[in-house]
Amino acid sequence: MRALTWHGKRDVRVETVPDPRLEEPTDVIVRVTSTGICGSDLHLYEVLGPFLDPGDILGHEAMGVVEETGPDVTALAPGDRVVVPFNVSCGTCHMCGQGLQSQCETTQVRERGMGAALFGYSKLYGQVPGGQAEFLRVPFGNTLPVKVPHGPPDERYVYLSDVLPTAWQAVEYAAIPPGGTVTVLGLGPIGDMSARIALHRGASLVIGVDLVPERLARAAARGVTVLDLRAHTETGDDVVTAIRDLTQGRGTDAVIDAVGMEAHGAPAGKAAHQLVGMLPDAWARPLMERAGVDRLAALHTAIEAVRRGGTVSLSGVYGGMLDPMPMMTMFDKQIQLRMGQANVRRWVDGILPLLDDADPLGVEGFATHVLPLEEGPKAYRTFQAKVDGMVKTLLKPGAAA
Repeated sequence: MRALTWHGKRDVRVETVPDPRLEEPTDVIVRVTSTGICGSDLHLYEVLGPFLDPGDILGHEAMGVVEETGPDVTALAPGDRVVVPFNVSCGTCHMCGQGLQSQCETTQVRERGMGAALFGYSKLYGQVPGGQAEFLRVPFGNTLPVKVPHGPPDERYVYLSDVLPTAWQAVEYAAIPPGGTVTVLGLGPIGDMSARIALHRGASLVIGVDLVPERLARAAARGVTVLDLRAHTETGDDVVTAIRDLTQGRGTDAVIDAVGMEAHGAPAGKAAHQLVGMLPDAWARPLMERAGVDRLAALHTAIEAVRRGGTVSLSGVYGGMLDPMPMMTMFDKQIQLRMGQANVRRWVDGILPLLDDADPLGVEGFATHVLPLEEGPKAYRTFQAKVDGMVKTLLKPGAAA
């Protein structure tokens, strides 16, 4: 089969690799019809190379059609249409029963001290082959895949793999009071969808902060009050001041940080990332695991921008072990802080009713680019550079280049 594979920093390729096969009696093989490129894939492209091997298959936002099932699979049959959550979770352990599928006790990567395995996301999360490929082996066929109806386009359902539940959890964790206010830092796919969900669920004011014109325009068209980070940087007008000016001097009830570890405006963190990236993997891995730092500009902005007694919800990925945090400010402001990988299966049942012909969240027009899988390497370059209006890309395995 054809698959998008990692070969080094900023080096991904589409290659012919062996087809996956059934390994356990509850496995299914899915023929992938659509697969997304996620913002967190760019962390693999740029920062997390020490935890990857050449040839690793990337991608964790896949859907498709069941081609083959193991002998113990009773919930699915060949021909069924499914979305594959990015968490590899069993659905039956204690943690899954608590709705914490990202901490699944069956697939926890204990040798790394990490939570549940993830598709296509490095040795830190189990080195499970990912979904940017023509076929994908999916374990736990009776409990993990999400069965969806045939008929509507993939774009209606594919975001159940990651974007929708991650954004939904970000809003849940933000604990926005009825008619309350929220700032979303970063209007990439997760931030954009978080803003849409917050508005849909009744927030009276959603402020979106970014520096990419296309992202700002998309959010503004959906009713988000946007702040252009570039303009505030050029004028010296602190974006936190602008947020407070919109909220009677308090700050918003909640802030969602949808940026994460590679935030703009954090030169020291960027330098540390670049330095580690120059080291041999054998040196870089333990350094990142024990002494890594993130670019914290977005998180520090969130802490400043939230009102006293408010909530900061982190959906952007962080990976540092020695990140300096303004604990005095956080304690004094009585900030609530929630974070973590999305528990995909926990939120699916609440989201599915919104994926109808009315399309209140705008999922069917959410992708800015739909490309053949063969153009995946170019799409990674474009997405990282934030050019060509690229906000969300879907790759189509088997489509002509």
